[in-house]
Amino acid sequence: MKKIVVFASGSGSNFQSICDFFQYKHRFEVVALVCNNKKARVLALAKKYQVETTLVNLNFFQSEDFLNELNILNPDLLVLAGFLWKIPNKIVKNFRNRIINIHPSLLPKYGGKGMYGINIHKAVIKNKEKQSGLTIHYVNEEYDKGGIIFQKIVDVDVKTPEELSEKILKLEHRYYPEIIKKILYD
Repeated sequence: MKKIVVFASGSGSNFQSICDFFQYKHRFEVVALVCNNKKARVLALAKKYQVETTLVNLNFFQSEDFLNELNILNPDLLVLAGFLWKIPNKIVKNFRNRIINIHPSLLPKYGGKGMYGINIHKAVIKNKEKQSGLTIHYVNEEYDKGGIIFQKIVDVDVKTPEELSEKILKLEHRYYPEIIKKILYD
């Protein structure tokens, strides 16, 4: 059984697409959700899917105790799905090449600290980019600098950041679970 731990901070739409995808695939299990926002909608989704939840504050997140909890879970993959904190270096080192993130731009463009969600799409529209997309990449010690696993390009044929966000989010839901499965079996 391949074990997945998902990290999320917000609405949980990618968490939901991952859980839906793996729900009846018996070789995979989402064993835990790590969340840093006690008001996040993803917490209700975790309850719905009966996924164990760990709510973290910054001190605990950066502690050896949290790293030990992750090690006890023994996950095959840590999956960031809208998680807005940088992963501590000790976790990156401990789970080298077993942490992935999805980013709503074509990295290296529009990556780095502060570049998330609607901020990215506003910049893409403002700069009149012809294309945008999504990137799935490994997590290393720097924001959005890990090795690229997959990119999907889309034409920017919309007028608002919100429309672009919606267009890319649909692709995230389609491709992220598939790439997770591929990583776990390659």
